[in-house]
Amino acid sequence: AAKTGGGDPDSNARLRTAILAAKAENMPSDNITRAIKKGTGELEGAAAYEDVIYEGYGPGGTALMVEVLTDNKNRTVSDIRHIFTRSNGNLGESGSVAWMFKKKGIVTVPASSTSEDTIMEAGLEAGAEDVISDGDIFMLYTDPSSLESVRSALESKSVKIEKAEISMIPQTTVKLSGKDAETMLKLIENLEDNDDVQKVHSNFDIDDEEMAKLSV
Repeated sequence: AAKTGGGDPDSNARLRTAILAAKAENMPSDNITRAIKKGTGELEGAAAYEDVIYEGYGPGGTALMVEVLTDNKNRTVSDIRHIFTRSNGNLGESGSVAWMFKKKGIVTVPASSTSEDTIMEAGLEAGAEDVISDGDIFMLYTDPSSLESVRSALESKSVKIEKAEISMIPQTTVKLSGKDAETMLKLIENLEDNDDVQKVHSNFDIDDEEMAKLSV
């Protein structure tokens, strides 16, 4: 984020979002500062990192988009291809599955921190397109360009923000069960364990009963 938009979070909305995400994961402030300086080139000898999105197919014809940050694309693509192959999947060409997803901003708020009326009023006025209650949390969906304004509007109402991020939302889902479901969860786990992988998006759907079987 700092590389593409500069190191000042006040004028770089993407960097502000990245800093919030890092703090939500309890990343030390020194690490955040060092990462920003790497991006802006202030640290001598720092590796040049690139954002890359790999697209591929998993068990049962599922689609995956894998966001990575790498200083060595050859190493990373080899690693990602190997992970897919081990789970009976394969990498696709750029654009092969992207059309199945829509980029959206998502702001997650603990339900215990505010009322639904406050969420609806502040969020929708600031540009949220939809508000969904999922038991313990509210999820506000926005156009990516409105993510920062929605987050700021909620914070101005003293609403606690659990997470604010850009995500890829599948437009259709693929139901998985049995061996395919088990293999898919392992594929996601292996991808997320890779140091270069930042986020994994997929269109798989595994129902609660099936998840309970797999967690035994």
